[in-house]
Amino acid sequence: MTSTDHPLLAGLPALLPGLRDLYEDLHAHPELSFQEKRTAQVVADRLRGQGWEVTAGVGGTGVVGVLRNGEGPTVLLRADMDALPVKEETGLAYASTATAVNETGETVPVMHACGHDMHVTCLLGATQLLAANPDTWRGTVLAVFQPAEEVGGAPVMIEDGFLERFPRADVCLAQHVAPLPVGYAGTRHGTVMAASDNLHVRLFGKGGHGSAPETTVDPVVMAAAVIMRLQTVVAREIGATQMAVVTVGAVQAGTKENIIPDTAELKINIRSAGPAVREQVVSAVKRIIRSEAMASAAPREPEITELHTFPVTVNDPAATDQVLTAMARVVGSERAFTMPQPVTGSEDFGTFGAALQVPSVFWFYGALDPEIFDGFQLADLVTEGRLPDVPSSHSPRFAPLAGPAIETGVRLMLSAASEWLTHPAAS
Repeated sequence: MTSTDHPLLAGLPALLPGLRDLYEDLHAHPELSFQEKRTAQVVADRLRGQGWEVTAGVGGTGVVGVLRNGEGPTVLLRADMDALPVKEETGLAYASTATAVNETGETVPVMHACGHDMHVTCLLGATQLLAANPDTWRGTVLAVFQPAEEVGGAPVMIEDGFLERFPRADVCLAQHVAPLPVGYAGTRHGTVMAASDNLHVRLFGKGGHGSAPETTVDPVVMAAAVIMRLQTVVAREIGATQMAVVTVGAVQAGTKENIIPDTAELKINIRSAGPAVREQVVSAVKRIIRSEAMASAAPREPEITELHTFPVTVNDPAATDQVLTAMARVVGSERAFTMPQPVTGSEDFGTFGAALQVPSVFWFYGALDPEIFDGFQLADLVTEGRLPDVPSSHSPRFAPLAGPAIETGVRLMLSAASEWLTHPAAS
């Protein structure tokens, strides 16, 4: 423990081997969104063993721990638990070989390709130290282990009575591993992550024999036209100083090369950094889908179904200053940085702060082995927003450097929380 550590970090070195074992276990046993039963059981058992009040089954598989320690602020600390339908290619000794049945009934490989296993491990390390060092802090802590971040589990927890069932937080804090070397951490004031809108589109044609396309209305050609035209939304309708992304992530049509099918389906992801741009992009995407169907003489209007939606993640400016101060204590002022622009990825963590109407802060910290980085310069990231060319979140090769990343994550979480939790000497 360095001289700048908060006293509640005392004992962390002794916990690290066990936390490493926990991380490897969670990594080897990933679970899809809303299927995190094993993970939730592990979390609940550990929290109970540490002395926390535990409520399981919040929002399906969510777990909430409450630790009351006298008068003082209430701090919400959140970790997400779900994994992704990705086949792991890291080559780690504890790599996942798990499969699961997804929401459509398909058996898919499963991997913690977004670092949620690291988030769970770090928060459980933080909860253990909070419980073990009650003489170093005052207040109440909510440890929220959230299901299904990838598909919007936070709103489901809110809908399950979260606001009424648990103490009202004064601030909400969360972190995410990033494709940066261990030892760096960053966040920004205001918008930190983009909004996300997700659409399922069904295009209708008229099927027939592949040798006689003139007797059909080909939904495959229709889908191709939609996909190509969608690429013009950001390029030709959104200003160069505004941020938006449109991605067609899935296309499904037909069963055989000589049969023109009746339908084609698309799954579309839209990212935006503000409400005006969000409305403009979503409207343009829907307009193009309908217009291309009309131009193709589709026999009926496309079906456009809105799937899960994440709002913009916004950091409270004053609270962000406090977290940046905490970051500097952990990684040093030269490695604690302010991000130049919002991340185009999305998060549902902001749902907690918005529902509670309290400040929230979300930050990122490096979790990868410094040896895989070639010529990394923080200045490139801070001035140009340019990430290194290494495996990142959602990659089958994303592999945090477990030991150092766990230690850094626990220190960051507790150092940030200590900005609000009252020290006994000051109470």
